[in-house]
Amino acid sequence: MNTTHLGTTGLQVSRICLGMMGFGNGSDREWVIDENAAEPIVRAAVEGGVNFFDTADTYSKGASEVATGRLVPKFLSRDEMVIATKVFMPMTPGPNGRGLSKKHILSAIDASLTRLGMDYVDLYQIHRWDPGTPIEETMEALDAVVRSGKARYVGASSMYAWQFAKAQHTAERRGWSRFVSMQNHYNLVYREEEREMLPLCLDQGAGVIPWSPLARGLLAGTRTRSGDRLTTRAGSDAFADLLYGRSEDFDVVDRLVEVATELGAPPAQVALAWLLARPGVTAPIVGTTRPAHLHDALAATELALDAEVVARLEEPYRPHPVLGH
Repeated sequence: MNTTHLGTTGLQVSRICLGMMGFGNGSDREWVIDENAAEPIVRAAVEGGVNFFDTADTYSKGASEVATGRLVPKFLSRDEMVIATKVFMPMTPGPNGRGLSKKHILSAIDASLTRLGMDYVDLYQIHRWDPGTPIEETMEALDAVVRSGKARYVGASSMYAWQFAKAQHTAERRGWSRFVSMQNHYNLVYREEEREMLPLCLDQGAGVIPWSPLARGLLAGTRTRSGDRLTTRAGSDAFADLLYGRSEDFDVVDRLVEVATELGAPPAQVALAWLLARPGVTAPIVGTTRPAHLHDALAATELALDAEVVARLEEPYRPHPVLGH
């Protein structure tokens, strides 16, 4: 697999980022697999050229970070791997155990590094925007994390474009570390990021690493228009119910299946190939709990879609309300 720069940085990452949310021992999420089951998937990802791995402190209450820190070093040296994690969600009791205050960020990075068993992360991301903390405080704290050597770069996740621009301007004005990436909600059935966020990222040189590139399995056929849930995750992922399931979503899925059948490729592979070719997209974050899912993701990096196919895939889309912030 080819690598590419993360935005305008010198950091080289694989075109697929392996999402580690589905891995961890003792998780209370029914669809999460333990480290023994996850190890062959991580191995296959590395053998397929993946060097980029994304987790978060909140995933399975820290178990995902622990799994990441145990599994990835079995196959890559620290200099070869690119490890990303996130901060924002509640991790300890009380009001200071969450959010993007200086107190929480500086505590959370140490806790993440302990779980990972690492001295630093390559990309430290804010998981969401914190309206209760001045952005100056957040950006100063993130800069302190970089200056301390505990993170090489900082990134952001789902927010409005004006918020991302404000954060970047604040950091630039103060000489602090700017965000090098945006992890946003973007896939064939949710394309609202094309309005403002993607043009902003292109203009500012921020890499785009979309989450839920397969719409939490919808684009892989895990849900039907009639309401059937065909996998454990589809039957227990309440967040997906908030994001997907409209009639127009299934219109896109139907068109995807039609096109994929003509191409002789799995729908998931075609959906990822479409996303990989979008302007500004660096590396979709692909979560998988089965080797076959990983195979589709790796194969998508080699699948080129012509302009006519792209137009057919995009034609059924209808505007959505903002989802995922």
